[in-house]
Amino acid sequence: MLKNKWVSILLCIFLGVFGAHKFYEGRILLGLLYLLTGGFACFGVIIDLIVLIFKPNPYYP
Repeated sequence: MLKNKWVSILLCIFLGVFGAHKFYEGRILLGLLYLLTGGFACFGVIIDLIVLIFKPNPYYP
């Protein structure tokens, strides 16, 4: 199933500390980890945002 890069970026910006972008990507365990740690105290969210910006769209073939 194809995932949209821009949906993931918006989820990361607005709900990143809850791991919404990880759940959207299908990475449930990482989503739970983000949910329990507040997105690794927001540092993980910032790193994910940078990585998502440079990924091609769609990034899941």
